[in-house]
This record gives sequence, structure tokens and C-alpha cells, in this order.
Amino acid sequence: MNRPALDERRLRVLDALRGRLVVSCQARDGEPLHGPLHMRAMALSALAGGASGLRLEGPDDVAAVRAVTTVPVIGLWKIGSEGAYITPTMESVRAVASAGADVVAVDGTGRARPDGSTLADVVREMHQIGVLVMADVASVDQGVAAQEAGADLVGSTLSGYVGDDAPPVGPDLPLVGALASALSVPVVAEGRISTPEHAREALALGATTVVVGGAITRPAAITERFVAALDARPATTDTSEVAR
Repeated sequence: MNRPALDERRLRVLDALRGRLVVSCQARDGEPLHGPLHMRAMALSALAGGASGLRLEGPDDVAAVRAVTTVPVIGLWKIGSEGAYITPTMESVRAVASAGADVVAVDGTGRARPDGSTLADVVREMHQIGVLVMADVASVDQGVAAQEAGADLVGSTLSGYVGDDAPPVGPDLPLVGALASALSVPVVAEGRISTPEHAREALALGATTVVVGGAITRPAAITERFVAALDARPATTDTSEVAR
């Protein structure tokens, strides 16, 4: 694809997402909602609620949703669970792009990719076919390196998931602000954003768009939070015992 056409597509996608909500519709293998049929329904529900874009995992889910909407789709493919597992090979990148993603999200932390490819390799090939690249990072330095490699967007997605420490409870909003200050490419706030207040603050800190996943699209996790809150309630007096 020639450069003017690529730039036009970039503007179209970013204009659609600027200041708006992207909903991440994903379900792991073995979960009740896993599969293209369920994710298509989830995606359409999110769009009915006002979402302006979608983040989807796996070529099958991307293709199923692409067939029913024209909104920007950020596609990825999680392969494995260690190291650079987000769209980790050129083969997986090509598959997600071929399924209809406008943006392919990849690990942007600098960790080695299994096939030896680099983020710059991904950017080069995707730009040739007119697909944008989002680098999921965990630090400002990684964001700067991703921008230098040509990434079109940089997300705070992997903050808290790189290294041995357990992820914190809340979103890394300081990283969102630091990335927005350090980079000229659009910053995507993503990762443990669980309230509308988090989303508003992310935009106020300079994020171009906000991705929310589990707080909207993972019923089991949402239910667990309610159950945990009820289980943690203070003990109450048994009125039946008092009556006796």
C-alpha cells in the first residue's frame, strides 16, 4: 500500500477512536463464552452500548466480528503464556491481519519473539498491506523504543505483567500519563481499567483512547467481585436467636 493510502487509513482509525471507548472481547479456551459466536454477540452488545472500537483475540474471533461491523478492530493472538506471547510470530501477525483487523497488537516490551522477528519487522510488513501496529508495553522506555520501531499506537497493556511480581489491583495511570508525555504517537490506556472514573482519568492524562475488557465482558470475574464483597461483610446478629 502506498504511503498516502496508509496515512489515510491511520487517520480514519484514530479519528474513530480518539476520546472514545474500545471494548476488549476475549474469553479463554474452556470458558463458557469462548468461541466466535459468543464473541460476536459480545462485540455487538458492546457496540450497542456505545463502544467505538473492539479488541479481539484470535483470527477466528476477528473474522467473525469483522463480518458484522466496520468499526476499528484491534486484533491479537495469544500463543502460550510466557515471554512475548501476544501475536508473537510473523505467521500469527499475518493471520490476524488477514482475518480483518485494522490494527494488530503485539508485545512491545523488547522480549525475544519465538521466530526471531522484531517489532520493526512487524511494522514494515503490516504497513505494506495497510494495517496499523499497536505495541503493548510495560514502561516508558519500552514505549519510546516501540515508537522508534514505527509502531502506530502504544498501549500500557502489559504494565504489571512483565516480571515475577503479581499485577497490582488497579490500572497504571501514572504510566499512561508518562507515555503520553514522552511519545508523539497515540497512547492507548489499557490494563485493569475497571470504572468509568479510571477511563476518564486516563483520557485526562493524555491517552487517545481507552480499552476496557474484564469490567465489561467477563461475567465470571464480575460475579466473583460481588461474591467476595458479600463474603467479606461484617457478621450480623441472628435475629432468630434473639427472638428465642
